[in-house]
Amino acid sequence: MKPASGDKAVVWCLAELVIFYFVVGGIALALEARSGQIYPQGWEFYAMTGCMFLVLAYPGFVWRYLWKRQP
Repeated sequence: MKPASGDKAVVWCLAELVIFYFVVGGIALALEARSGQIYPQGWEFYAMTGCMFLVLAYPGFVWRYLWKRQP
C-alpha cells in the first residue's frame, strides 16, 4: 500500500530516528573530546541514551501524527 502524498513510510521514520541518534551522539562525543579525555562507555550507557532519545522525541511524534489540526 502506497502512503498518501506527504506521508512517510514507517521504515523511513525509524531510519531517521536512528540516523539522528548517531548524529547527536557524534556531536556529544566531539564536545566530550574537546573538553578532555573521552570516558569509555558500556552497553548500558547506549541503552539508556537510546531510551532517553525516544522519550524526548515523543512530543514531536505527537505533534506530527496524533495532534488533530483544524482544517
